[in-house]
Amino acid sequence: MKQAIFVGIAGALGAICRVGIGRLFEGTSGFPFGTLTANLAGTFFLCLLSAGVIQRLIADKQLQTAVTTGFLGSFTTFSAFSIETVNLFQNGQIMLAILYFAISITGGLVIGRFGYQIGHRMVKA
Repeated sequence: MKQAIFVGIAGALGAICRVGIGRLFEGTSGFPFGTLTANLAGTFFLCLLSAGVIQRLIADKQLQTAVTTGFLGSFTTFSAFSIETVNLFQNGQIMLAILYFAISITGGLVIGRFGYQIGHRMVKA
């Protein structure tokens, strides 16, 4: 029960931060920069933490889950990425949809690997 409460609180905080990122980019263009930024940042930090950094920062497994599943899980959003891609296609913005998809997938993999490498170095130090 304690873990569920931690995840819920962390999830609420992650969602609030996600809304804040979205508001920073609100009305800038038809491109979903807010979701892209949140997803890439969240991917970087999840990979960094998963490389062993989180065990050094937080000993409690329940708090680790709160940070990764709760905060970062609600901060990043695959469903928003999916619907935004579909909307771009449906609105005839085919090139923007393809660009968004490519940057999200490729960028996520690249930045995830980068985060993991940095985290791995931090743990080895």
